[in-house]
Amino acid sequence: MRRDVIHSLLVANRGEIACRIFRTCRDLGITTVAVYSDADAGALHVREADLAVRLPGAAPADTYLRGDLVVAAALAAGADAVHPGYGFLSENAAFAAAVQDAGLTWVGPPVKAIELMASKTRAKELMGGAGVPLLAPVDPATAGEDDLPLLLKAASGGGGRGMRIVRELGALPGELLAAAAEAASAFGDGEVFAEPYVERGRHVEVQVMADAYDTVWALGTRDCSLQRRHQKVIEEAPAPGLDEGLRARLHDAAVAAARAVGYRGAGTVEFLVSAEGRPYFLEMNTRLQVEHPVTEAVFGVDLVALQLRVAEGEPLDPVVPAASGHAVEARLYAEDPARDWQPQTGALLTLEVPDAPGLRLDTGYTGGDTIGVHYDPMLAKVIAHAPTRTEAVRLLAGALERARIHGPVTNRELLVRSLRHPDFAAARLDTGFYDRHLADLTAPGAGDPATAALAAALAEAVRATASPGPAPTPTRFGAWRNLPSQPQVKRFRSEPDGTEHEIAYRTPRTGTPEPYDAPGVRVLAAAPDRVTLELDGVTRHFDLARDLDRIHVDTAGASYTFTALPRFTDPATQTDPGSLLAPMPGTVVRLAEGLVPGAPVEAGQPLIWLEAMKMEHRILAPASGTLTTLHAAPGHQVEVGALLAVVQEDPDATPVTASASAPASVPAPASVPEENA
Repeated sequence: MRRDVIHSLLVANRGEIACRIFRTCRDLGITTVAVYSDADAGALHVREADLAVRLPGAAPADTYLRGDLVVAAALAAGADAVHPGYGFLSENAAFAAAVQDAGLTWVGPPVKAIELMASKTRAKELMGGAGVPLLAPVDPATAGEDDLPLLLKAASGGGGRGMRIVRELGALPGELLAAAAEAASAFGDGEVFAEPYVERGRHVEVQVMADAYDTVWALGTRDCSLQRRHQKVIEEAPAPGLDEGLRARLHDAAVAAARAVGYRGAGTVEFLVSAEGRPYFLEMNTRLQVEHPVTEAVFGVDLVALQLRVAEGEPLDPVVPAASGHAVEARLYAEDPARDWQPQTGALLTLEVPDAPGLRLDTGYTGGDTIGVHYDPMLAKVIAHAPTRTEAVRLLAGALERARIHGPVTNRELLVRSLRHPDFAAARLDTGFYDRHLADLTAPGAGDPATAALAAALAEAVRATASPGPAPTPTRFGAWRNLPSQPQVKRFRSEPDGTEHEIAYRTPRTGTPEPYDAPGVRVLAAAPDRVTLELDGVTRHFDLARDLDRIHVDTAGASYTFTALPRFTDPATQTDPGSLLAPMPGTVVRLAEGLVPGAPVEAGQPLIWLEAMKMEHRILAPASGTLTTLHAAPGHQVEVGALLAVVQEDPDATPVTASASAPASVPAPASVPEENA
């Protein structure tokens, strides 16, 4: 077989996966080439690459999805190979062919294998012939009550788009139309199929690695059942609680699937395992998976290095590497789980995760970077490896808890609580975990935000005292003076729940501020960046960082973000009742039919659709009434807090709790594949 030694590699991707591939290339002495959109000009993957080529534009359709531009970039930079990463063009057979037609080495599976697995319906037919266990398809035209519940799925693509659960037969025709429309918009293919929906099923997958000499490795199992919107959140290897017979059956089925399509390189065969322990083939991902680090940790391999070796024509060792220990990965997203998983944007002031034996951080961001609206909101993956599952879970939860993450709201607290949830600890896992537990996992915790706000107030008082410049002249207001020895007040708003805290303190002649009327609290030390308090005899430390008017407070077991408020409310900041504000930066993609000033609206009616970070967000009418103002129009770019519209409530109507500040959200029917499926 032809051997192509790779000297220079272009990664046709961005962010975390590009940085991760570059890391292996550096270890192997391979020159790295990045491509970047205008929105990513200062991104970490660009900074880390040896060479970088600009793809003009910001939208994925104009940049990372333009295979012709990516191939041209590889040739211009003198690369001799292309690695697709995951998402974007990674499972695009035409792109793989174009790379090879240009005389470049494709670090991925054969074009034919990608084509065979591109359609879920065709893949299932092929797998059935190879003896891989399948769910029996259901013809929607003849489906009856006994077939419910049904799962509708897009034949092409992934990431949860074109997917619907149907529990009532009367809803089937409408859901079929909606799923087909979403699939056509997202993937250019409106084909949808139906199969039985497995209640409380587990998502279990097998990592395979194959070479051109008929060697196929089954590198154990992974459990990826903890998902939101059919997107994985926490993954682990090996999948816990499977008996050896089931593990062997999954391994055999995955190897059979790979052999059936003449597979080469890294791939993942995904299964749904029923509560009774029966496995069913879902699909084969013909690429590296986001969760590949847990397999690397358990088997002691570098999957990217193995991909490169196979692409160069080298054989794999006939003996599969031995497994050791347990690994768990958590995906850290810039999103608010308590508000329908709304993606968040803005400046990332700090991203620091503890460095300790057994911990690994894969990220495409560092402190000082900006999280934009164009791409997936995943900030990083944190991976823990230990001899046992219990130790790995504890190590990961502790690392996330001690991490310093300042900037947009993240799902960090949800991850910690998920890892410590009794069901997770007992490996009672299925894809409905967040459907059942989300309310509890996002409820106010046992932390002490009031004391954290006190620490922020004391640090701010010290900062103000230490600021250069002349001492302020006491201000006289009628019969009283604002003297330093008298109680002062600072106001803070907790983010993102909006709770306000009013802190009274005073600064005695010693110069160290102290709380006013707070029994049981003693200030041991106070500085702008750290406050130490004794609370009922227990010493606690509070580390602080300021970003404009936001103050980040980190303490043992909890982190808080506060916005400093003026002492008195500014009337200019008030909005009219019924104002619909943009909950995030994004693009207005459509309006409700006939939505114009003067139009009647019903409580809870979707009025405006925003798209941000590949998710679609519906802005709902807060009450029945009349639309009096409309500032939104399709195509408009809006910033967070922008006034979109105003609804004047009908006093005789019954309001609902839905509002513009917490809109319902659904997966966006965007024309780009999910980056982090």
